[in-house]
Amino acid sequence: MAADHHQTGLWVFGYGSLCWNPGFDYECCLVGRVRGWSRKFWQGNTTHRGTEGKPGRVATMVQEKEGEVWGCAFLVRGEAALPYLRDRECELGGYRTLVANFEPRRADRPAFPVLLYVATPDNRHWLGDAPLPDMARHIASSRGASGHNVEYVLRLAQFVRTIAPDSDEDLFELERLVVAAVRESRQSVEALMGAPPKPLHCFDDCSDSDADGDGDGDGDGQVAGAGAGRHFTATVPPKKLRCLNM
Repeated sequence: MAADHHQTGLWVFGYGSLCWNPGFDYECCLVGRVRGWSRKFWQGNTTHRGTEGKPGRVATMVQEKEGEVWGCAFLVRGEAALPYLRDRECELGGYRTLVANFEPRRADRPAFPVLLYVATPDNRHWLGDAPLPDMARHIASSRGASGHNVEYVLRLAQFVRTIAPDSDEDLFELERLVVAAVRESRQSVEALMGAPPKPLHCFDDCSDSDADGDGDGDGDGQVAGAGAGRHFTATVPPKKLRCLNM
């Protein structure tokens, strides 16, 4: 990976739906983490995974000294990405933009700054903390214009398990409780997961990625499998720049 990518490129950190549904063109996707934060399902969503009358629960990041959040950094390509993200994350989602230090999964790669979108308690969608079983039941009964809230949680858990299987015990416990809540309500998990996806690759090093930069797409995806330490494969269906599936 060329050093000037770090110095001149604009990188965006994905830790929620951006991990499997970026929705914008990018030149490279790197696996890694941001320290000093934890992933929490404390943000409400009324546009994509819930409604005004019944908001869904989606991920945000909360500062915690010993915490870390695994996800992926996207090297942005083109002029459409930032307006798209501002609309998707800030205008519709209630998030604000911060800068943090991203550490690539490869230990020999230097950390570099990334944009990230986080929710704060002063936004109108904020739901805050709750016991995980209560969150699970809430998620199991919430749906929005882009699909079921269950899909959001399970696809994110699948993604994180692929890149860092021991990194987020709360996410994996929430996943287990959500599946149990769906089954208790006599629903089918499979029926809530949306359309079949297509592959999307993210790497440990930009030099491993394909040269034509075709890692663009919009839509919900699921992790399909992991590569042998070089990259993992996530999947998204083929759509273009639309504010969907947050």
